[in-house]
Amino acid sequence: MSRPRIKNLVLIVASALAGGALTVSLQAFADKEAPVAPLPLNELRTFAEVFGRIKQDYVEPVDDKKLINDAIKGMITGLDPHSDYFDADSFKELREVTQGEFGGLGIEISSEDGLIKVITPIDDTPAYRAGMKSGDLIIKIDDTPVRGMTPNDAVKRMKGKPGTKVTLTLLRKNESKPLVITLTRAIIRSKSVKSGMIEPGYGYVRISQFQDPTTANMAEAITTLYRQNKAPLKGLVLDLRGNGGGVLNGAVGVAAAFLPKDSLVVYTEGRASDSKMKLYASVNNYAAPNQPDPLAKLPAEVRKVPLVVLVNAGSASASEIVAGALQDSKRALILGTQTFGKGSVQSILPLGTQGGMKLTTARYFTPGGHSIQAKGITPDVVVENGTLTTEEQALRIREADLEHHLSNPNGEDKPDAKAVKKVAPPAAPATPAVPATPAGKAPRDEEAPVSGIPSPKNDFQLSQAITTLKVQQLLLKKGN
Repeated sequence: MSRPRIKNLVLIVASALAGGALTVSLQAFADKEAPVAPLPLNELRTFAEVFGRIKQDYVEPVDDKKLINDAIKGMITGLDPHSDYFDADSFKELREVTQGEFGGLGIEISSEDGLIKVITPIDDTPAYRAGMKSGDLIIKIDDTPVRGMTPNDAVKRMKGKPGTKVTLTLLRKNESKPLVITLTRAIIRSKSVKSGMIEPGYGYVRISQFQDPTTANMAEAITTLYRQNKAPLKGLVLDLRGNGGGVLNGAVGVAAAFLPKDSLVVYTEGRASDSKMKLYASVNNYAAPNQPDPLAKLPAEVRKVPLVVLVNAGSASASEIVAGALQDSKRALILGTQTFGKGSVQSILPLGTQGGMKLTTARYFTPGGHSIQAKGITPDVVVENGTLTTEEQALRIREADLEHHLSNPNGEDKPDAKAVKKVAPPAAPATPAVPATPAGKAPRDEEAPVSGIPSPKNDFQLSQAITTLKVQQLLLKKGN
């Protein structure tokens, strides 16, 4: 099967608001035809007049470059929540993140009410080890308040020479006073795949984000699980909770590990001819050019092992592609809560030496023709990991809650009204006394041990996944 006819240099991802992430493609538009529609002269005259008025009458002198850059950014960001403009420095940082190695603290951030909000700390980074949590609000970086600071400006202040220190002041829900933590900057070598045996016969693989090496790393992890078990696995849990997306070909590779060869994984539809593509479970669609198939040495049993995929509101974009492909093919049972609903494709377009832009160019669809945009993936079994208060439910922001979000082309902007099964978590036991947290260190969530492998005792969704796999095993034995 030939490689899709798309003018892509590489498929990458960038962070998004509310914990989602964007599946994007890096494209060169040198051969694009210029638009044939006439330019709106009256509006351009207004733009020139506003520019002149600011230059002449604004209380302080303003650099021409700043005015033009801000005008470009406003034009692009007004389209939808995910289109954006990057200056040269920001564009370079965007490329660095997708390679899985970059300098800094190891957190993904967005802006909220003029402050900087932590989307998630990346496993095994200074931020993760210091106990930072999703939802933390950064109010100061060293001695500088962040009120009104853009995420790009915040990143620049937090990045620095490895070994140097930076102090963050955080606001956290249920904490009576700000937390002050000091972190040591480091080269961030993000490991997107973690794995282990939950119990004999039942393996666990977590993918925190999709990077260039994710497919190969996942294949190695699964092969190791089979070797540790010394027998074919009885069941496997693929954990995509909190995975905001990543490299699109990485997502295709992960889905391909479990699907029949050449199965359709995802397709996209847009206005431009090169925004329409179909990606299959084929080495041409997930391996780098002229590189061997990273899935070639996977045990053959992987394509038939009982599989449960864990998702939640933080599962977005590339994660939803994987979950949707496995759900439509009936290859896996999806368990957890409704996903984020990020179903659009952004193209990263270089703009000469002046940086680049991230422009929404297509929507993507699951193999069954379902659009995830503003809807998300509805799990086969809806399982909460705890009883949510009304306030916590209100804070669960998804794509459909973002201003100017794209509509769902199938008119399916709401989650399915019913799922196969809903499972409520048991009532929480009395909370034991917790030792006081040392000053200057944020407490760590007990459900996320340093190993990165959660325990079913503390993770109700995971315990339900294992129970589901055991039931499937019983059914398989009865069928035989």
